[in-house]
Amino acid sequence: MSIETSFLAMRLEGPMQSWGLDSQYNRRRTGLMPTKSAIAGICAAACGISRGSSEEAPFLEAFQVTKMTVIAIPRKQFKERFLPVRRLEDYHTVQNTRRASGAINSDCVLTHRQYLTDAAFGVIIEGASEYLAEVAEALHDPVWGTYLGRKSCIPSAPVYAGLCETKSAALQLLIGDAPLTAFARQEDVEDFSKGKDSLPDLPVSFASENRQFSPRRVCIHQIGDADSVTYDR
Repeated sequence: MSIETSFLAMRLEGPMQSWGLDSQYNRRRTGLMPTKSAIAGICAAACGISRGSSEEAPFLEAFQVTKMTVIAIPRKQFKERFLPVRRLEDYHTVQNTRRASGAINSDCVLTHRQYLTDAAFGVIIEGASEYLAEVAEALHDPVWGTYLGRKSCIPSAPVYAGLCETKSAALQLLIGDAPLTAFARQEDVEDFSKGKDSLPDLPVSFASENRQFSPRRVCIHQIGDADSVTYDR
């Protein structure tokens, strides 16, 4: 373990969340796990970095080399009753969208939008200590508001959970003494032999007219699966 590496723990809890991995046009779906691009957006907003600004490029370049682990943490309504996570869909009407020709469409367009209800996730970002220390300070006292995917999705608990020197310490903040194998989770991997899915989920630019993403290799573990990333515990 290098002292130049830290582990940023984040807690994502709220009545509604929405993580649009492939949301486009009038169908805005949600994935079952937070996307890395959304987490980068949360951190950038906390730091007060505008879309497409000169500060955005070096921020995202540093974020791209981090490793992210997402843990699905069941929520309890009563002592022994877990809240089921469901997808909720509603719709919005949007005006002044663009037609295929590029012209402005003044008619109202119906858009369908999905949300996860009663979900909770723990997120661990592994990366350079100096960089994560700045992000941690911003999450503790954010410049702009923090939302769980959309502005209508307000966190019900502080997003910042802690900045740790080891992954085991970060896990302790999120899941206590429970074994990691007791939770479904998704983690970044370094090569194709370890990952099962490539997602277009590594942000290069959030500029409104020029959003760009590069592929990200991940491994998804179901409850009971071994963790492919070793860590001290």
